[in-house]
Formats: sequence, structure tokens, C-alpha cells
Amino acid sequence: MSAPIPETTQAVAVPTAPPSRMDGLRRFVTKPTGALSLAVLLLFVLTGLFGPLFVDRPGGLGTDILQAPSASHWFGTDDLGQDVLAQVVWGTRVSLTVGAAASGLAIVIGTALGLFGAYSRRADAWITTVTDLMLSLPLLPLMIIVTAIAGPSIATLTVVIGLFSWPEVTRLIRSNGMVVVAMPYIDGARALGAGGWRIVTREVLPAVVPLVVVSVLLTAARAVISEAGLSFLGLGDPDSWSWGRIMLNAQRSGVLSTAWWQTLFPSLAILLLVLAATVAGVRFNDTRDPRLKDR
Repeated sequence: MSAPIPETTQAVAVPTAPPSRMDGLRRFVTKPTGALSLAVLLLFVLTGLFGPLFVDRPGGLGTDILQAPSASHWFGTDDLGQDVLAQVVWGTRVSLTVGAAASGLAIVIGTALGLFGAYSRRADAWITTVTDLMLSLPLLPLMIIVTAIAGPSIATLTVVIGLFSWPEVTRLIRSNGMVVVAMPYIDGARALGAGGWRIVTREVLPAVVPLVVVSVLLTAARAVISEAGLSFLGLGDPDSWSWGRIMLNAQRSGVLSTAWWQTLFPSLAILLLVLAATVAGVRFNDTRDPRLKDR
């Protein structure tokens, strides 16, 4: 009599499909950090877009000079009697505009160079050398010199910050693009006659799009800090309000130690925006990682 055949106890692994975009978005907003960071970013965007429609542009002289925060002036007033809340609201539009535009310029340059270096071995050595050289330079002194020579304006700040912010994006996109280029399906695309442009735009670029989104958030946060720093040094547009200009006015009037509210609120705005953008970028990156699907 033959022995009974033992039952198979080993589980069969069933391949799972990658998470869809809606699943990733749902995981992003269901976590407190993701939802809160997204709400803060949305609040800043709405303030920059519609805030100046409801708040008068600060200017001229007022009667309430150096008033502490109160019911009539939520953020207090400066040495000219101007409302600090109005300055922060109007400064939000300029700071966000410079940050978004400079980030966009840096992303375009950095992504193009990163993809080109990942696909072309011949150009990779040159792109890597230039990227490492840019990363080794003292960026703040260079931005100060270029901005001072070109003349302070919103366009100058945008171009200068954008042109000095692409190396980090290039390094990130290049390193991940090289992993994608080494995949077997890229060799299959070459065997089918696909050209370099098609492979880069149709195969490699979609694979690194999540990293581009993260780079947009982090680069925009750094651009806002750079704009505030340059404006605080007197290199911003003198005809436009920004968070850096508010702190510059406080420094020039000599009230940094007494009228604390004049620097506190623009500093908090910068802190909240940078923190929200950073947390949103990190959280978005986590939602794309299948190893962290339960976190």
C-alpha cells in the first residue's frame, strides 16, 4: 500500500500590481503629516493668490507706530505705522512666485542634464564634473555678486536662484535614471529600434517623475529661503514686498530687539512653508515606496 501524498504547505507568492496614483494619494492624505503639510501649503497658495484682494497694500505713514499685536493689528505695526499682517500677506505672493519660478527653472535644467547623463555615457563624465564643481562652490556669495551686478528685481532673483539650484536635482535624477537605463526593458526598446530621445522621454522620464515631484517641493523650499536671505541683504526688489524685505526694514529701523513681532511673523511664515514642503516631499516619497505601504 502506497503512502499518502503529503499536502503542500508552501504558500504561493502572488504578484501584486504597483499602487495606482489614487492609492498613493489616499495614503498621502490619510496620514496626519501628509494631510497637515498639504493643508499648510494650500493655505499659503490661497493667501498668495487671493490675500492681496482683501488686504490693502502697505504703504505711507500710519498713526499706530510700533504697536504690539492686538485686535486691531493682529501682527502689530512697524516703525512707520504699517500693518505687519498686510506686509506678510503681500510678501507671500512675491516669495511664493520667486520660489515656484526658480524651482521650475532648476527642475527643468536639472532633470534634462540628469537624464542626459544617465543615458549617454560620453556626456555623463562632463555633466558629473560640472555638477560636482557647482556643488563645491559657495553659492550664497556667488548669488550675492551676480544679483548685485544684474540689479535687484524679482526676475533677477528668480533666474539667479534657479541657475544655482539645479545641481542637487541633476545628481538625484542621474543616479536614479542610471538604474532605469540598466533595466532589461530598455535593452528591449533599443532592440526594437527606439531612438535615444524616445527611450529617455517615454521610458526613463516617467520612471523618475516621482523624484521630480519631490525635487520640486524641496527646491522650492530652498528657493524661498534664498530669496528671503537675499532680500534681507538688500538685494531684493525695493518696489515689492517679500518676507525678507520685512525683516530688512526691521533691521534698518533698529527695532529687532524691541519690536519682536516685526521679525517673528515673517520668520514663522518661512519656517512653516519650508517645513510643510519638506514634510510633504518626504511623505510623498514614502507613499511611492512599497516597503512602507503600511506606514
